Amino acid sequence: MVKSIVDRVTRGEEGEGVAELMAELIADDFAAVSASSTRRHIVLGSLESGATVSISPMGANLLIAGSSGSGKSTLASGFLERLAHHRYQYCVIDPEGDYESFDNAIVFGNAQRGPAVSEVLTALENPYAQIVVNLVGVSLKDRPAFFLQLLPRLQEWRAMTGRPHRIFVDEAHHLLPPEWQPTPVVWAETLHGMVFITVHPDQVSTRVLQTIDVAVALGDAPERTLQSYANRVGVAFPEESSRRSGLKVGEALIWKPETDAGPETIRIAPTEGERRRHRRKYAEGELPLDRSFYFRGPTAQLNLRAQNLILFRQVADGVDDVTWLYHLREGDYSRWMETAIKDQLLAEAVRKIEQESSLSAQDSRQRIAHAIEERYTLPATGI
Repeated sequence: MVKSIVDRVTRGEEGEGVAELMAELIADDFAAVSASSTRRHIVLGSLESGATVSISPMGANLLIAGSSGSGKSTLASGFLERLAHHRYQYCVIDPEGDYESFDNAIVFGNAQRGPAVSEVLTALENPYAQIVVNLVGVSLKDRPAFFLQLLPRLQEWRAMTGRPHRIFVDEAHHLLPPEWQPTPVVWAETLHGMVFITVHPDQVSTRVLQTIDVAVALGDAPERTLQSYANRVGVAFPEESSRRSGLKVGEALIWKPETDAGPETIRIAPTEGERRRHRRKYAEGELPLDRSFYFRGPTAQLNLRAQNLILFRQVADGVDDVTWLYHLREGDYSRWMETAIKDQLLAEAVRKIEQESSLSAQDSRQRIAHAIEERYTLPATGI
């Protein structure tokens, strides 16, 4: 049972197994194990088919590129939230103060004073601390130099502790410009776990771009963005990608340059703030007529509208058992929650309740009410 849930099972037993793990740790810092197991990977979004697209919490280097307002911060913020949720440590290099209000992060530096390398390293001693290095208080011309002073120390710390698992570099075109030629002291050949965010990938150091494992482009011309990145590093970009139609709001193109496959469109996973707004909308808002739920009963004598989850529960508590059970047996509740509320997890939970034919009207009401309460905060209705 234990072997079925772990990420790595050694070939040898006892001391031989320990030696096996030590050899892997020395060889690649468990990179191969991380690549082969997706259990703890961080979700970036989903394909049109519904399949999840994720990335290792450490390891692969990620490029996020696109014009201002294209959704780069939504993608990056969601990534940071999920890293913290899974207890991975991040360090964000924030030249413009865009992350200073990020939840549960320790921010060093503000408009009045710049951060100090020593205080960042001290904070990293706490393995659960999430770090934002705000460079607003550092003059524009001095920000690249400060970053190049901090980066080697972060690499040293990571070599000793394995943390931070991810280093985010915002405004990468400013901190790591095209003319930058790193020395081995500043830029380790095996530097990994990096996330570079930029408006202009063609204005980022080629040495940096050559380390990218996954590229994500957003905005009006994502193919052009990926093409500019590919041109800089001398990688062939699939020609058919130029015929791709424009992206919708909340979508991005994701591409792994080391593969022969072209880029794919993903729907960016929402941030926790977006989830809260989504849940409040469906819990308290007013869905249009065609997306509301209607309790009509087996003979359609009723026409009781529920335009949100609060009203759904209130009406459900008041309708007669025959009407309630009719919609239950027809699978109408789960269908509404899947298509109108757009909550697949809630719909699946309710569908299981609908399929339990032995449940009474009252029991099924209580079970569905509980399923809703687990995902939404609603006022008590007496169910």
